[in-house]
Amino acid sequence: MFFHKQELQFKSTPDQPDAVFARKLQEVLGGQYGEITVAMQYGFQAWNSHIPGKYRDLLYGIGAEEMGHVEMLATMIAQLLEKSPMGITDEAVQSDPTIAAIVGGTDVQHAIVAGAGARPVDSMGNPWSGSYITASGNMLADFTANVNAEMQGRIQVARLYHMTDDHGVRDMLSFLLARDTMHQNQWTAAVRELQADGLEEMPTPSNFPIKKEHREVSYQYLNFSDGPTAAEGSWASGPTPDGHGEFSYHDGPTTSAPMPGPTRPDPRLYGTTDKSNLVEKVTGSAKDKLKKQ
Repeated sequence: MFFHKQELQFKSTPDQPDAVFARKLQEVLGGQYGEITVAMQYGFQAWNSHIPGKYRDLLYGIGAEEMGHVEMLATMIAQLLEKSPMGITDEAVQSDPTIAAIVGGTDVQHAIVAGAGARPVDSMGNPWSGSYITASGNMLADFTANVNAEMQGRIQVARLYHMTDDHGVRDMLSFLLARDTMHQNQWTAAVRELQADGLEEMPTPSNFPIKKEHREVSYQYLNFSDGPTAAEGSWASGPTPDGHGEFSYHDGPTTSAPMPGPTRPDPRLYGTTDKSNLVEKVTGSAKDKLKKQ
């Protein structure tokens, strides 16, 4: 159940209109690591949670906050578009030739489709996709993905901060950067606490019988590159983070197997086959049957 309170978590007012920057802000609204993604990601992780308690409460609480960030960004984008020229402007062309080369720096659908408002798309106009969401039902895997999502989002917000001189926009971005700092730390702490509580361990999923994997290659670092310094990393020697083994370094694979022999695909698929070989196999099979008779 959701309720809406008609106020923002933080002020979202630009100093002046800027359709070009409105388009840029669409990335942290509707892009792969935008606020719509994390709001939905934390929501679905909560809904997919199998146990009530502090971890599910955490997911619900942060998911709701992220929806508030969606609102802040959408409000900012709408204000940046208000009274802003919707066509190609000389200023856009001169100040940002890369964007101007695409479409004058502005998203024409901001005006045509959304009536000078925000849209659930990224900065290139690609619709937001539910495929961006990670919600596996395994909290250790999901919380680790959440750390990455917050890191990627903070990187993008930091880059956007340096793409504008608008004090109002920068003020809002500073707030979002601070919340991303909190959320990175929060998910990192949650990962550690999950492990301390004994709910999950590495490797994930921890309840798969480890003896059923090929243990001889479980901790081998196989170097498939000619870069020799990879051997110097902590992943190439010493104890493994899961506490169950020791890393070892190898130049290339320690296993190999022959390629499968000829196969006979379904003829209805019209794949290319070695007809002579297949004829021999069919003929040989027929001869064998006749001999048995």
